Amino acid sequence: MPWYENRRGEKLWYEDKGMGRPVVLVHGWCLSSAVWKYQFDGLAASDRILAPDLRGHGRSRGISGSLSFDVFVEDLVDLFGSLNLADAVLVGWSMGGQIALKSYAELSDRLAGLVLVSATPSFTASADFPHGLSLNEVAGMRLKVQRNSQRAMNGFSARLFATGELENNSSAAEIKQLLSSMAAPDIAAMLDALDALAGADMRHLLGTISVPTLILNGAMDEICLPQASCYLKAHIPNATQAIFPECGHAPFLTQSYQFNGRIIRFVRSVCEQDA
Repeated sequence: MPWYENRRGEKLWYEDKGMGRPVVLVHGWCLSSAVWKYQFDGLAASDRILAPDLRGHGRSRGISGSLSFDVFVEDLVDLFGSLNLADAVLVGWSMGGQIALKSYAELSDRLAGLVLVSATPSFTASADFPHGLSLNEVAGMRLKVQRNSQRAMNGFSARLFATGELENNSSAAEIKQLLSSMAAPDIAAMLDALDALAGADMRHLLGTISVPTLILNGAMDEICLPQASCYLKAHIPNATQAIFPECGHAPFLTQSYQFNGRIIRFVRSVCEQDA
């Protein structure tokens, strides 16, 4: 699979499979493009599926400087430019959803649609946005990374799923193996990305989105709360929402067939609007 070069001259990794309308998948904190296995398996027969490894994550480790949403966005814009992607559907999960929101202003002329999966405009709660994690909880996540990054990642991976969600899933062993096979970023990158998440508030961007937008979330998400997805639906023009019952933070893993079906239908609806 290929590399692309960003404006800084850095080589970053992306996966690319299939042909047709580009569907670009952006992963979340401390994981990589490998987390989209079931989407490459289930969507590449009908569309071109692309997924970058964010800087500091996966194979994209030959980078300089600290991580921030500004540089994540620069890299994503450079990927679109390098591959000359147009009429694309951008899919962002968790932290990737915030990257998608922040990149919209620069990518809007290249996008036909936007999908926000288990996303939030603000990871941290505030007086006027109670739908995030508390400052104490985010500080606890940071402390866990500093004390033992591998144990912190194991705990985070377990928290992706609602109680009983994996135990009742026929793909549970494969999903656990997939997650355990992804090497975590180094500690500095983990902390930089977590600090970026903790400090970001993108509510002011929601009203600027003019492309069709699909909100997907689990009803039992404990990381990006379901109320945050409902907030996105209420504040993004022309947005629709689908909720996965008895599902946590990663519906594309535990309910991949249903999730992929939602993506396929959304991409087809975008195609019909373009025709």
